[in-house]
Amino acid sequence: MRIGIKPYLVIILICLYTTENIIGFSAVLLSDLKVKQTAIIRNVKRQVDGDAAQTDLVASRLETLGFVPGTSVQVVTKGIFGGDPILIQVGFTRFALRKIEAAKIEVDMEGAPA
Repeated sequence: MRIGIKPYLVIILICLYTTENIIGFSAVLLSDLKVKQTAIIRNVKRQVDGDAAQTDLVASRLETLGFVPGTSVQVVTKGIFGGDPILIQVGFTRFALRKIEAAKIEVDMEGAPA
C-alpha cells in the first residue's frame, strides 16, 4: 500500500515549522502549563483589551511581585475544579493566581528554542 503525499502539503508544513522556530511562537500562557512544568517568563501583558493607552493594574501588580521577564516559574499545583486557582512558585515564593491573572503572563518552555 502506497501513501501519496502532495508536495504542496510538505512545503506548507516546512514553512509552518520554520516560521515557528524563527519568529519564536513557542510562547505559551502561564495558565496553560501543566503541574510541575517549569518555564521562563517572556512578557507580562500590560495593555487592557482594546485600549493601548490604559495599563492593566493586575499586570503591574504581578510585575511588582516578581513576575518579570527572564524569571523562572514553576506550576506547583492546580485547583480541582477547572484548575482555578494555580499555585505558582517564583524563586522561593509561592503565589496563588486565578487563571485570568496567569493568562496575562507569556512564558517560554524551558529547553525550547527561543
